[in-house]
Amino acid sequence: MNTILKKETLSPSVKLYEIEAPLIAQKALPGQFVVVRIVEEGERIPLTIADSDPERGILTLIVQEVGKTTEHMGLLDEGMAILDVAGPLGLPSEIENYGTVVMVGGGIGIAPIYPITKGMKAAGNRVISIIGARSENLLFYIDKMKAVSDEFIITTDDGTSGIKGFVTDELKRLIDEGVKIDRVVAIGPTIMMKMVSEVTRPYEIPTIVSLNSIMVDGTGMCGACRVEIDGETKFACVDGPEFDGHKVDFDLLMQRQAMYIEQEKKSLECFRENLVHRI
Repeated sequence: MNTILKKETLSPSVKLYEIEAPLIAQKALPGQFVVVRIVEEGERIPLTIADSDPERGILTLIVQEVGKTTEHMGLLDEGMAILDVAGPLGLPSEIENYGTVVMVGGGIGIAPIYPITKGMKAAGNRVISIIGARSENLLFYIDKMKAVSDEFIITTDDGTSGIKGFVTDELKRLIDEGVKIDRVVAIGPTIMMKMVSEVTRPYEIPTIVSLNSIMVDGTGMCGACRVEIDGETKFACVDGPEFDGHKVDFDLLMQRQAMYIEQEKKSLECFRENLVHRI
C-alpha cells in the first residue's frame, strides 16, 4: 500500500506523485487533503489531493520541495512506498452552479485548485481560471486547467509566460470590465489569498480561500492549525481548510506560519548533512 506508481518532475522544485491508495481514492473529494509520513521517525505533513481515480485506486499528490520532509519525499522513486498516507481529511469544497466563478491558483496552489475547477465546470458554471507563478518554469497543469475553463489566463511576475503581473491584476481587470462574478476561489501563497480577498471585498463577491496553516495530526486534536475566522478560533483541519476569505485574519495566519522558520531551517540542514555523509 501507498506505493508510488508514477513520479514526474513538473518544475525544478515541484514533483507529481501517483500513489496507490484505493480506500482514500474511493472517498476523496475536491478540497480535501491527506497527512503523509515518509518514515517512522519522520514528521507528518498535510498535502492537498490534486486528483483521484477511484476506479484505479490512485491519488495524485503534487509536492513542492521547501523543507526537510518534502525534500525527503523528492528522493523517493517509483516502486517505493510511503509509510503513512491518512485521509481524506478536511471538509470538501462547496461545489454547485453559482453562475460565473473565477478560480485563482498561485504557484503550488495550482494543484489543489484543479479538482475544484473541474468540479465547478461539471456543475454547470462558467469558469474563468487565472493561474500565476513567479516565472514560467514554475507553472504546471496548464493543459488540465485550460480543459476545464471557459476562459483561461496566465500571469507571471517576470513576464516569461502569459501576462506580466499578478493574478490579482487580472481579477481586478475582470471586475473593472463589468464581468458579473458570482464566486471566487483562490488557493496559493497566503499573501496572494489575502490580496485576492481585498480585491473582491469592496464588491462583496463571495471569496473562498484554502488555508495552509501549520498542521500536525489533521484531526482537530492538537490545535496547531488554529486560525481566526471572523474573530473566532477555528481549526483548519476539521473546520476547513476552506473559509470565507473576507473573514480570515491573514496577518495572524502569516505570523503563525513563521513561528518555526529557524527550526525548519535547522532540520533541513541536518537532513542534507546526513545525506552527504551517507554518500
